[in-house]
Order: sequence, then structure tokens, then C-alpha cells
Amino acid sequence: MNFFEVFWIAVGLSMDAFAVSIACSVLLCHVSFRHIFRLGFHFGLFQAVMPVIGWFAGRSVSGYISAWDHWVAFGLLSAIGLKAVKEAFSDDDGENIKGDPTRGLSLIFLSVATSIDALAVGVSLAAVNVNIFQPALLIGVITAAFSVVGTVYGCRIGARFGKKVEAAGGIILILIGVKILLEHLLS
Repeated sequence: MNFFEVFWIAVGLSMDAFAVSIACSVLLCHVSFRHIFRLGFHFGLFQAVMPVIGWFAGRSVSGYISAWDHWVAFGLLSAIGLKAVKEAFSDDDGENIKGDPTRGLSLIFLSVATSIDALAVGVSLAAVNVNIFQPALLIGVITAAFSVVGTVYGCRIGARFGKKVEAAGGIILILIGVKILLEHLLS
């Protein structure tokens, strides 16, 4: 995989964290530097660590799936992308978050929830024999940046674009899965 493919995977994965950051910003009303830092740091950290965990899990089974690894990558990326698109069109606006979502268990739960998809991406990157450390770092940095932007400009972004951003991220992941599949089938 080249840099641009990894970049677009990172952008696609960061859309959940971006959307949650917007929702948190809307709920907080008055956003401080601490809110911005906590969301950006935790979402970026979890998004960077989860693909590494998935990659190690995927490497342990890679010998068993090497004949159809491209199908695994396609299936995982497409499933993650379809989930993001489905969630973008659901009626849940994130209003079930109570209190300060940038503290304590709420922050941990949100960090895990927004990074579960990255775990599956790590498995798919192991299946296509990609070294995980550079992609994981890029995924973490881009997610942190998107989370900061989402938190800082949450009220304005949420009112203007809403869930369209999350749907775009899902579509990006699906397209990358299709590209991986086509490259293998046509080579």
C-alpha cells in the first residue's frame, strides 16, 4: 500500500471520532483547551493502538488466509464502511451522551467505540502484508487532528454538515476495499 491509500484509510477511520467530537462539542457548549486535548489525545491514541492489536491478531492467522487475503481485506473494509454509512443515516444523534463526555469512563467508552473499526482494519492490513507501524501512526495523528477540529468547530460543523461527514468516511473505506480486491484479481 502506498502513502495515499493509507492516508485515505486514516481519513475514513477518523470520521467516527470526528462526528463524536462534534457531538461532544455541541453538548459541552463551552469548550476549553482541556476538552479539546482530551478528545484529540484519546481518540488519536486509541485509533493508533487498535490497528496494531488487530494487525498482531491478523498476523497470527495470516498463514491460514493467505490464499484469500484480498477478500478478507475487501470484506472487512466494506463492512466497516457500510456500518459508517448506515450509522450516518440512522436517527441517533449522539444525544445519549450525558455530562462531560471528555472525562472518566465516558471518554474511555467513546474512545473504544470510535476505534473498534481500526481493529478490523489492522487485521485486513495484516492480511495484505502491510507493516502496521507507519499506518498506525498516521491513523492516530489524523484522527487526533480531526477530533481537535471537530471539537473546536463542533457547533458550526454539526449544524452545517451533520452525518454527511461520517457517510463520506464510510464510502472511502468501501472504495479502498474494492481497490484492494480489484488489484489482486486483475494481477
